[in-house]
Amino acid sequence: MGAASAILLVLITILLPPLGVYAVAGCGADLLVNICLTILGYFPGHLHAFYLEYVYYDRREQAKHGIPSSSPAPGVYSDRVQSGGYGYGTIVQPTH
Repeated sequence: MGAASAILLVLITILLPPLGVYAVAGCGADLLVNICLTILGYFPGHLHAFYLEYVYYDRREQAKHGIPSSSPAPGVYSDRVQSGGYGYGTIVQPTH
């Protein structure tokens, strides 16, 4: 399920970068930055969106293995992306 959702997210981001950012980061500063970058040029919007998705999935994998993130990723404003989706709301932490 994880790989299928990642592939779907990449396909959505290729078509419309702000939609991919919204799916990962929600409605916030990252979405606003991505909309502005996409308006200024389609390529910068893609770079930003794929960077956010990379940070999100990288932090998610680190959290699964119990490795805490050492420092916040530069240029990422969403706590959801910084934590890889863990520790946000009522998400149950994995136990190993």
